[in-house]
Amino acid sequence: MKNVSITVQEKPFNQNDIYRWLSEDHSVGATVVFVGKVRDLNLGDKVSSLYLEHYPAMTEKALIEIVDEAKSRWDIQKVSVIHRIGLLETGDEIVLVGVSSAHRKDAYAANEFIMDYLKTKAPFWKKEQTKAGERWIESRDCDQQALEKW
Repeated sequence: MKNVSITVQEKPFNQNDIYRWLSEDHSVGATVVFVGKVRDLNLGDKVSSLYLEHYPAMTEKALIEIVDEAKSRWDIQKVSVIHRIGLLETGDEIVLVGVSSAHRKDAYAANEFIMDYLKTKAPFWKKEQTKAGERWIESRDCDQQALEKW
């Protein structure tokens, strides 16, 4: 897809490189970049690491559909979605969603939409390591509720 970069990878990403790519066109008036990190606390428990798995063909299809939907709703120029997999430690960057547009409202809305849909519709399986042992992370009601506004 032209002006869309979707990557699922183990290695860390460089926010500055993504920002430069998103905003290199002189018609870009707004660039919004969201970066999510692995938290050290979840569901009241201390988290030491997070392991992410995915099924590549299914994940790629879901991410493309999410980005296509955003492009159909807002006037956006470029989109970058990077999601990491494998073993991540607390504090590690796990996801980046970047959107550029001529106008800030489109960039903000599209970015938030993509992130909200990614949280619930993209097939990533997450397992946390806590003092009590490992546990798979289930979908949360607040993530489902975030979709209702769209």
